[in-house]
Amino acid sequence: MSVFEDLRNGIAYDIRDEKYLLEAHGEMKRCRHLCWKINSTDPDDREKIITLEKELFNGTLNEGTFITPPFQIDAACCVHLGRNVFANHGLTVMSIGTIIIEDGVMLGPEVGLFTVNHEPKNIRIIMTKEIHIKRNAWIGARVNILPGVTIGENAIIGTGSIVTHDIPDNCVAVGNPARIVKGL
Repeated sequence: MSVFEDLRNGIAYDIRDEKYLLEAHGEMKRCRHLCWKINSTDPDDREKIITLEKELFNGTLNEGTFITPPFQIDAACCVHLGRNVFANHGLTVMSIGTIIIEDGVMLGPEVGLFTVNHEPKNIRIIMTKEIHIKRNAWIGARVNILPGVTIGENAIIGTGSIVTHDIPDNCVAVGNPARIVKGL
């Protein structure tokens, strides 16, 4: 099994572990370089950006999906994007624990998706939990989504919210921590 599969299956890793250093840091280096190339590209050269984004996601980028530079993704091999996904500028993604973003999702500026946490008694040990954002969800500007959270289909997360627990389908949630304020 790869480090990424182990982490997805709930196995914790010491960040000094040789296997972790080889696999995870190799992917992080690849992604850091490609993000730099994308972020250094003329923002009006959309074709070049899309070509580089396809390379970042190992040759696949679904129809209508676009991530607006600048952005940073640490492990693109663990990000699964649907069709017609749009992310505005400033996206920060710590995805080593896997992120699934379904069709039609919209992410506002400066959204943060974080699948990684550290063991409080030994900060060199990391644990991950998957983030899942379902179809047609809308994530407002500067929202942070923490490890293990599922955002329901058609849900709306208000600007500046910090999402610490699952949000069901067809709901609006806001605040820190995000709380459901109404249904749709």
